[in-house]
Amino acid sequence: MYQQAINTLRVAMALSLLAGCTSYAGPVAGQPEIQGVVDAAVRPLMEKYAIPGMAVAVSVDGKNYFYNYGVASKASGQPVTSATLFEIGSLSKTLTATLATYAQVNGQLSLSDSVSRHLPYLAGGSFDRISLMNLGTHTAGNFPLQLPDEVTNEQQLLDYYKNWKPTRAVGAYRTYSNPGIGLLGVVTAKSMHVPFSEAMEKTLFPQLGMTHSYIHVPPAQMKDYAQGYNKADAPVRVSPAMLADEAYGVKTSTLDLIRFIDANMGLVKLDPKLQQAITATHTGYFKAGEMIQDLIWEQYPDTAPLARLLAGNSNQMIYESTAVTQLDPALPPQAAVLLNKTGSTGGFGAYALYAPAKKIGIVMLANKNYPNDQRVTAAYRILSELDARNATRR
Repeated sequence: MYQQAINTLRVAMALSLLAGCTSYAGPVAGQPEIQGVVDAAVRPLMEKYAIPGMAVAVSVDGKNYFYNYGVASKASGQPVTSATLFEIGSLSKTLTATLATYAQVNGQLSLSDSVSRHLPYLAGGSFDRISLMNLGTHTAGNFPLQLPDEVTNEQQLLDYYKNWKPTRAVGAYRTYSNPGIGLLGVVTAKSMHVPFSEAMEKTLFPQLGMTHSYIHVPPAQMKDYAQGYNKADAPVRVSPAMLADEAYGVKTSTLDLIRFIDANMGLVKLDPKLQQAITATHTGYFKAGEMIQDLIWEQYPDTAPLARLLAGNSNQMIYESTAVTQLDPALPPQAAVLLNKTGSTGGFGAYALYAPAKKIGIVMLANKNYPNDQRVTAAYRILSELDARNATRR
């Protein structure tokens, strides 16, 4: 009878997770209202795009709420939890940028440095006039979106950069690319005298309190690693490749990622140097279409309509070059803004959106890639409704 009761409890818990659950530390007023807002935004997405599982975390006034839907694996039926690891794709770039500004705070590099200062092999060419800031703002001069497949080792990578020539004036156009931010990660790790994955897993993640985040998921944690699914619903995970670690390699949970968002909103007590580094990533360097390009983060006024965020996250902004205006001086970090970043791999889709002045942040992780405009719309809807509810209580 005892074992039967235990089994019944386990089934009930699994069903609760499949239906969407919330976990938080202690009683929080208004939580059922938040769950209703999140459910209304997330459930239709999962149905429309046949997403097996999603994990959502919301931060409101420094309190965190977690909502989990569906399964981490269709084969095992393991439910999604707040500890489930998802590939976050290019949302990883915000962490690469944070590592770079942390190295800057520690005097190991400066964003104004030329790339060739740190990689002498590239001296005498284009990288004498391309700064680390250009790499972190996609303004290095029209890198391709992806590194060529034939580049498979470090020497080939250096030769690729050595032979690459900008087809746009440096600092005149924003061209979203993995080779650009990937090179920033390479330089940052070199300045810290450790491999990039080690710099992330042994320095940045622990100092951020991200205790369940990885570049390379260790065997003991594979049980938490969600299975991704492609458009044909075939199981996939990201493949090892040059610059994968630096550009799109983070695997993390909503528990850790919402902590990172809270840190970006100044709501987590951190080492002062690390907080300085995080804040530095919010500096605005270029006006690019409908948004301000910070160091990877993309910035809008916190009064911006949804249409403006959709334009900033459009396929045009991802796949085409956009003329930019450099902000001189650079725009200091602002509070009354929206900051966002999407991320995708072949089998996963991620999005983060937060408003520091409003103290509201959202992260959405899914084990299937689905359109960016749908992520942006859902998160914007959640943030707007929670902000409106907060306003009625003020």
